[in-house]
Amino acid sequence: MNTLYLLLIILGAIIVYSVITWLYQRKIVKTLTEEQFREGYRKAQLIDVREQNEFDAGHILGARNIPMSQMKVRLKELRPDKPVYLYCQSGMRSGRAAQFLYRRGYKDLYHLQGGFKKWGGKIKAKN
Repeated sequence: MNTLYLLLIILGAIIVYSVITWLYQRKIVKTLTEEQFREGYRKAQLIDVREQNEFDAGHILGARNIPMSQMKVRLKELRPDKPVYLYCQSGMRSGRAAQFLYRRGYKDLYHLQGGFKKWGGKIKAKN
């Protein structure tokens, strides 16, 4: 019986943590539909946070690749005074990237709802 209570407490903690993280992310980064994303990304820093091989396979035209795994060492490549439009494959990594950037002073953050797999616009791929 004690094991069951322990498992329920752990499950509850995971759920609470997930909800808090989700609410925090909603506060710091604005999730945009593809149409909204298209309207603003040309005036912003468009960053693909996927790994290099994913980026090479296809990316939004005009995007720069700064993988989430390299974000800390390549932070100086981003200007905090300009909007940052982020995307990844599904929207998970771009949300984490936004949290990382927010903690470092970036406030104008947006990410693509559904990520690259939902993108219907122009793309570029390496041959």
